[in-house]
Amino acid sequence: MNKTVASAQNDWGPFRRPLFNDPSARALSRVGVVDVGSNSVRMVVFDGAARSPAYFFNEKIMCALGSGMAQTGRLNPEGRVRALAALKRFRMLGEAMGTGPLSAVATAAVREAEDGPSFRDEVERETGIKLWVVDGQEEARLSAQGVLLGWPGAYGLVCDIGGSSMELAEINGGEVGNRISSDLGPLKLRELQGGKKARKELIRDTLSDMHKALGPQEDRLFLVGGSWRAIAKIDMARRGYPLLVLHEYRMTPKAVRDTADYISLTNLESLKAQADVSSARISLVPHAAEVLREIVKMFKPHDIAVSSYGIREGLLYEQMPQRLRDRDPLIESCHFAESKDARRPGQGKVTYNFIEPLFRKASADRIRLIKAACLLHDVSWRSHPDYRAEDCFENATRSNLGGLKHSERIFLGLALHYRYSNSSSGTRFEKLLPLVSPKEAYEAKILGKAMRLAAMLWFDTERPSAELQWFPKKRLIELKLSEDISPLFGEVAQARFASLAETLEASTKVTF
Repeated sequence: MNKTVASAQNDWGPFRRPLFNDPSARALSRVGVVDVGSNSVRMVVFDGAARSPAYFFNEKIMCALGSGMAQTGRLNPEGRVRALAALKRFRMLGEAMGTGPLSAVATAAVREAEDGPSFRDEVERETGIKLWVVDGQEEARLSAQGVLLGWPGAYGLVCDIGGSSMELAEINGGEVGNRISSDLGPLKLRELQGGKKARKELIRDTLSDMHKALGPQEDRLFLVGGSWRAIAKIDMARRGYPLLVLHEYRMTPKAVRDTADYISLTNLESLKAQADVSSARISLVPHAAEVLREIVKMFKPHDIAVSSYGIREGLLYEQMPQRLRDRDPLIESCHFAESKDARRPGQGKVTYNFIEPLFRKASADRIRLIKAACLLHDVSWRSHPDYRAEDCFENATRSNLGGLKHSERIFLGLALHYRYSNSSSGTRFEKLLPLVSPKEAYEAKILGKAMRLAAMLWFDTERPSAELQWFPKKRLIELKLSEDISPLFGEVAQARFASLAETLEASTKVTF
């Protein structure tokens, strides 16, 4: 953060208070963040796991503050009224939710409008909210940090599009590098004189200059912003993609070109209905698609990932001590869920230690998912038994978890489903199964059945009293039980052990 700005904000940026006093903390007290953009004004309230905060509240009002600025140089008068009304509502909601003072950031429209300072003063006078107006470089940095919140150690190019601007920022090994801001926001492009030819020329020339400034960027392209998410929704609808989770949705360069063509040839009302995009947003999508097509052509990324995390999440990341940043957001959120909802917090680690011999040759990425599953294996116990297995799958695949590819969501969901059920056939999520390979589905089944067995033995978290051993060459699975817990190995536990062995195509041995 710029030192002058930091000092002016008592070294805590827009929050004006420390959020992570204890670097070992797993929980985050409720925090309200407001993003005043050129197109929308949004309030998000974060809560829960400090490294992977949950969205306690999320509301967006389409105000189009930047509409018409190309002609007037001033904020859209109607949008200004709507934005002020939204901020008054958000202030009251924040008070009711106990967020403390809302932290508000304003981007391109407010920073560029000649009446931006008067709007900022009016907001503070009418609501008590202080707007922290950031320049394009700072906006790019904060958005890139938001991506790092969900992808620790990620590398590539972050592209954040708002209504009036578009920013690019390099990330590598958890650090934000070079960054640059432009006027390629769809609101500005829509108002550009000269039609499609003028837009194409401006987009090409601007991106050419950005490419020269940043150099080759052929790794992953991370897309941040509402217009990119709308394009991703359209791509999902065009492909018939079964998992409607935008975060970590992947597109190839060819898919971007095909979807851009599809957008240019399809009626906006039809696109709006297909992808469930608002009228205000869909009107900007064709211009955003023109920009994205040229970005992909110019920078040649090897793949494209959609990020639901951006400037608001970047503000949280800004305050995190490095020890907290270095933690895995998936594991942290699972730890938090276990401590909050499991019947016996701490059982997840014991369960993992019990089943780990089955996965001795697993990759680090797979071990990470196995640990997550063990931490979550008992958090859904309050669900009705008839729906518990499917609830587990839904929670894993559709919850707002960072650091999870779509295939990993399905793997985790399947494992937790098999924790409570022997079969996945006939379920309403069968259409999602093609997102994992047959091998991954098989491994998830083994994991789920192993956790299902472990749950029957009700381990002492301080003194493990059962041990599982796996001899793959002999196709033998052995269960060692201490004498004092042998009564726990009753008929149901025996049946679950047999079911696990059947899945492994192994013989069994039990010793006391």
